[in-house]
Amino acid sequence: MATVLVAERAPADAHVLVVGAGGGAELKAFAQAHAGWRFTGVDPAQEMLRMARTTLGPLAGRAQLHHGYVDTAPDGPFDAATCLLTLHFVAVAERKRTLQEIHRRLRPGAPFVMAHLSFPQAAGERDIWLARYVAFAVASGVDPASVRNAASVISDRLSLLDPAAEEAQLQDAGFSVPRLFYTGLAFRGWVAQA
Repeated sequence: MATVLVAERAPADAHVLVVGAGGGAELKAFAQAHAGWRFTGVDPAQEMLRMARTTLGPLAGRAQLHHGYVDTAPDGPFDAATCLLTLHFVAVAERKRTLQEIHRRLRPGAPFVMAHLSFPQAAGERDIWLARYVAFAVASGVDPASVRNAASVISDRLSLLDPAAEEAQLQDAGFSVPRLFYTGLAFRGWVAQA
């Protein structure tokens, strides 16, 4: 999905910023889908970047990987950016700055795709959504004790926002036309333009 959304507005020779490059799965999918794209990936975990190089294999020559956060990425300008399954780990105050830094590195009109945990946070609703997350994972065959532990970590340690607050943060960071493109139980994804 992210590949399709980036390709809608990015040129055939796009330079794509990948914030939270992780183990390289996203980079590899982009590289395989678009032979002309090159990438700058950034991730705070050195071990994940080593894994990304391995995952990319012969495609690694098209990616520059940087250890750190968005601040360690070059200024660009980039033709597109993604941040998948990452922002829920970033504190709310820091998230706004992260979005601003991504926006600052993009060409005007460039697409930005983000997806992560986001569900209603109103009193009572948050617990319902966490219970749904647990029930779905258990129904999918995941060990119930592991799922309950994960839900506890999500509740206590992750910076979760209501979907409307996510869109407001995108707009506050300078992005226009944020559109929801994905909803999968507790996960949401948006595409916006710099």
